[in-house]
Amino acid sequence: MRLTDYTDYSLRVLLYLAVRGGELSTIQDISHAYGISRNHLMKVVQQLAERGWVETVRGRNGGLRFAEQTRALTVGEVVRATESDFALVGCLPDQHGGQRPCVIMSECRLREALQAAGNAFLAELDRYTIGEVTQPHGPLRALLGLSGVIPIVPVAPAPGDGSLAPLS
Repeated sequence: MRLTDYTDYSLRVLLYLAVRGGELSTIQDISHAYGISRNHLMKVVQQLAERGWVETVRGRNGGLRFAEQTRALTVGEVVRATESDFALVGCLPDQHGGQRPCVIMSECRLREALQAAGNAFLAELDRYTIGEVTQPHGPLRALLGLSGVIPIVPVAPAPGDGSLAPLS
């Protein structure tokens, strides 16, 4: 089973915003962090916002941020919402109820096995929330180039000359 790029990008956006917490980000920030085209992300972000999973802030200093309720959203819910078709083979019903006829359908046990496998895949993804898969935040932030925190080193006068020197 392979997820579409759309689903992959949706999950990546949610992970990026989750580790940023309430901080605003731009599509350009996310594009740069993952090396994904900004244009590919625009539709993804728009639909995540329409679902209420991402909050958007308009204006010059605007951007987007993680909607706090999204932390409890399962990976399975995101996949179901962003994938257009989970029919592993043509004889299984798709999301619109359509399926291709097959000459052996009435006796085919493979069909049942494939349907059970697809259901098990989604059930496994339902075990993990977006909030859980982003823990701990530190390593993910570093990999995404978000750990630009500059440590503050207290300074004190150097002995005898009145100038400042770092404390050890």
